[in-house]
Amino acid sequence: MDVPSIMELDPDHPGFRDPAYRKRRDLIANIALNHRMGDPIPDAPYTSEEHGVWRAIWESLEDLHKTHVVKPVQDILHRIELDHHEIPQLSVVNEQIKQATGYSMEPVAGLVTAADFLRALGEGYFCSTQYIRHASKPLYTPEPDVVHELVGHAALLSSPRIAQLQLKMGKAVHGASQDEVDRLIRLYWYTIEFGVAWEDGQIKAYGAGLLSSCGELAQIAEGPELRPWNVVEMVSTPYDPTDYQGTLWVAASYEQALDDIEAFLDQGLYKDEHFQD
Repeated sequence: MDVPSIMELDPDHPGFRDPAYRKRRDLIANIALNHRMGDPIPDAPYTSEEHGVWRAIWESLEDLHKTHVVKPVQDILHRIELDHHEIPQLSVVNEQIKQATGYSMEPVAGLVTAADFLRALGEGYFCSTQYIRHASKPLYTPEPDVVHELVGHAALLSSPRIAQLQLKMGKAVHGASQDEVDRLIRLYWYTIEFGVAWEDGQIKAYGAGLLSSCGELAQIAEGPELRPWNVVEMVSTPYDPTDYQGTLWVAASYEQALDDIEAFLDQGLYKDEHFQD
């Protein structure tokens, strides 16, 4: 079946020179293009090779989760039932998430703008890709893929406390200036995506980007620059979404991180008035 070519890959992407992979990406991305949020979610027709990539990733992640993830998030991960042998469909995972928090993972063709992503969060939708990373690099992806969405975000969306924080981040974008949107997405990035905290004398992860990245999860205490927890500095610091993170902000505890995020949002501390020279 011929489908429009809509996926633009960087030359250094593992699948850039693989026409079969690019065609698969286009096929799955086009499914998302024809979907409207809130409608029944169409299944992605995954291949046996793609299911094999999923299995290989889980084989590497299971032990890493036990040693490098904070205990409360380990508990959340165990509550979400994900098939470890075949890639689960979003519609199946949504049955669990909706029951827990009301959130729904909705397919998108690729990256969306920060404002659109946050706006969807504020309406109870999480913009999720459905395609999977290239088989040559199963333990690394330079962009979000279905592994990142399901292994990382599905569990966090099923946590009432974390889901409520994401809802607040999304609602805050309405009427926000561009600078305020930038601060909100950086808050999301350095916490919900790449949050780390001290636990039992070790630095452990709670962010979705780390939960789904074998390489980054294994070296969080030694690879990136580890900065003391400071939300104001955090939301003023740009990030690179295409590579391992060079900077992580370490909270004294997982609970402190969630409390501080909530206070930052409730008190409107991301607003321009608090960042004037």
